[in-house]
Formats: sequence, structure tokens, C-alpha cells
Amino acid sequence: MSGAVPSGEQFEIAHGEQRATIVEVGGGIREYAVGERPVLDPYPAESICDGAHGMPLIPWPNRLRDGRYSFEGEDYRLSLTEPEAGNAIHGLLRWRNWRALERAPDRVVVGTRLNPMPGWPFPLDVAIGYSLGEDGLTVQTSVTNIGSRACPLGSGQHPYLSAGPGWKLDECRLQLKAGTRVLTDPDRQLPTGTEPVHGTDLDFRAPRMLQGVCIDDPFTDLERDRDGLARVGLSGPDGHTVELWCDSSYRVIQLYTGDTLAVPRRRLGLAAEPMTCPPNALQSGEGLIRLEPGRTDVSRWGVRLI
Repeated sequence: MSGAVPSGEQFEIAHGEQRATIVEVGGGIREYAVGERPVLDPYPAESICDGAHGMPLIPWPNRLRDGRYSFEGEDYRLSLTEPEAGNAIHGLLRWRNWRALERAPDRVVVGTRLNPMPGWPFPLDVAIGYSLGEDGLTVQTSVTNIGSRACPLGSGQHPYLSAGPGWKLDECRLQLKAGTRVLTDPDRQLPTGTEPVHGTDLDFRAPRMLQGVCIDDPFTDLERDRDGLARVGLSGPDGHTVELWCDSSYRVIQLYTGDTLAVPRRRLGLAAEPMTCPPNALQSGEGLIRLEPGRTDVSRWGVRLI
């Protein structure tokens, strides 16, 4: 294509039949596939990223009511990036340019600096490493407080697990071993409480078909394996399962079936978003990290095709 690519420079990595493309704008994942089978639902190189596809969500994931929060006795207000709902959403780095800090055939580390700005006076250095190997794609996020005082921090990422070529979510089975759903109000999608998933339509502890099921909900009380990893599995009609895992840094997984995306992309992939804290955490303080000066917070998640 001619002219500038909306997502900027494309950082391509590969390992065997696996290939992934990380982008300059937002520092996220534009595509990840094994052979011809997409693992993460991609978006075209000639298109602007929609629905936060693959993007890091830093320094907070999900929504912040009215863009307001307090920290250590001071009040702050951020721009409303979801103005129709009166929220600030998905952090401050989605449209920033990231640069390659390290490059290898099967690995790239991209980074950016978040300088102080109105509503966010805390400088951060952020680096995300994307590596392909026998276990699929591994993503490591490192956030360093380069300021002179502590700051609040939440983080996450927004990959879409692919239903498979030519398929939609209605033909897939989902499994997420989570005991609790965070309830949200229908207008602003801000937390109103919690409920056990047992006996509800959103209990996916055993694999269930997604036909007719609409989800845009955070889940917590995640069941973990002996290594402390929580997992989400999306099984397609082609016999493959896309499995996402996340370490204990991530206390919440938001699931979103893409029902509000534009029609050509609606329900093609399942957003399975590992988050270190629930929605509105900058305001509520729930699950929020207090990052001291000079300290680095590190979290890891990954995805593979089974």
C-alpha cells in the first residue's frame, strides 16, 4: 500500500510456522497466526486499530468514572476518552508511538515513555517484550517509575482470541475457570458489585457454546494451576483451541464478545483481557499497585494454539 500505515512501523517476528506483527502505534499486536490459522483476530495493516485490538492498557485498564481519581491526598482529572459514557478508558498509551528497544528474529521489545501530563503527573518508562517459541507467544510488560514519588498503577492488554478462519464465536466453546463476575451498570459499564457465577448464564467453568451469548464482563476469583497461571480457552469448529494464560499479577480477566464492533468484525474474536485490577480501580483503589520511585512492576501473559 502507498502512504503511511495507520499503525506505523510493523515489527515482524517468527518461529517455525508462527508469525506475529507488533506495531509502532500503541505498541500492541496486530496479528498472530500459526500457518494460515489466526490465533489472535487480526486487523488489516491499512486500517486504524478498532476495539483496542491487541493494545496495552496502561496506566489503567478498562474504565475510570468521570476521569477522576485521588492519590495521596491529591485530586486528579483525566480527559474523557469515552465521552458518551463519561469515562476515561484503557489508559494513556494506545495512540502513542513505541520504538523497538531490542530485535531478534523471534522476539521484539518495544518501549515508550509516559511523560507527566494534565491529570497524570507520574513519569513512567514502559517496555513490552513479545517472544515466539514452542509454547506460543509470550508477552512480558515492565513498567518503571522514573519519578521522585510513588504513583498508582494498573495494567492490562486487549487481545482477541480468534474463532478461526471463516468462523464466528457462535460456533465456538469457551472455558474460563472463574468463580466471580464483577457486575457493571448497563450505561457506563462501571462496577456495581459482584456475584458468584454458579447457576448463572455466565458460568464457563466447564466449556460451553457461545451461540447467542453476549459478554462484556470482568471475571475474578480465577482458578490457577500449580504454576499460578489462570487460563482461558476458546475452542473452534476446526478442532483447535486458542488458550490464553496469565500470571498472578493479573487478578481479573475481562471477556468481550465484540457485539458492539462494526458489523464486518462483530463476533469474529473473543477479547480475553488480562487486567491487574478491575474497572474503576484508580478511583476505588481495588487491586491497584503502588509503584515506588525507581521500582519496576513486571507481569506476564501469553497465548498459544492447541
